[in-house]
Amino acid sequence: MAARRWLLVASTLAAAVSFASPAAAAPSQPLEYVNLGDSFSAGAGVFPVATTQALPCMQSEQNFSHLIAQQRGYRLTDVSCGGAKTENFYVPHYPGTRPQLEALTPATELVTLMIGGNDNNTFMGAIASCVAATVAHPGAPDPCRAQYGASLTEPIEARTYPALVKALGDIHDKSPRAQVIIAGYPWLVPASGSCQPQWPIAPGDVEYIRDLEAKVNDAVRRAAEATDTTFVDMAQVSEGRDGCQSVEQRWVEPLLNTAQPAPAHPNAEGERALATEILKAIGKG
Repeated sequence: MAARRWLLVASTLAAAVSFASPAAAAPSQPLEYVNLGDSFSAGAGVFPVATTQALPCMQSEQNFSHLIAQQRGYRLTDVSCGGAKTENFYVPHYPGTRPQLEALTPATELVTLMIGGNDNNTFMGAIASCVAATVAHPGAPDPCRAQYGASLTEPIEARTYPALVKALGDIHDKSPRAQVIIAGYPWLVPASGSCQPQWPIAPGDVEYIRDLEAKVNDAVRRAAEATDTTFVDMAQVSEGRDGCQSVEQRWVEPLLNTAQPAPAHPNAEGERALATEILKAIGKG
């Protein structure tokens, strides 16, 4: 009987200690995650469209940030928006949106973004200019380069790069505990060759567009280095996955004959590839 009483006392004490254990009483909280940026970050054109952001933003429920949050169990606040520029970190882009930096708090632990391609209307402006030049000068090898030269790329260094440095610095200031990860853009076109009819631009101007995108990505990379931000380079992994490739191969949709309503943007597979590369960078750098 005495042995039984001691066993009962010991069991009761063990249960009391277990009940009072801080580990049992304080479950861990989900990581606070904020996604910022433009249409590449928003996954514009990839269905279904998220209902938590203004409809003109065309934010997808399957963009890379949603995929990352689903896989890791993070608490996601996604304010990415199609057409956003770095200025939209400070001023609203569409009615119903707020400056994107307002989503950040001192408690934010992870920030991801893609931004810069819309500054100075760099990507879509250059593509439109090169299509028009090809139509106006049929048979010319590189009418866009011949007409515009460095005028389409000079603003990248003069205006986009300093805007990126300021934006990334302000993100760190608002969320000093957070790891900040900025991704470069996957290739829109291959290094050379004709992309017609998917991209109705002259073969020589395919190289011109590729060079312009390389300059944007370099500005993003250098801005990341200048602000202690983690840079995810999408150039190498997206080689051969550009908008000139087959539906099965490409990560980016072409200008014509697209499989989604947003041409010259990542498709669902492209957003998954972005998620894969960004996941590799989380916790590093």
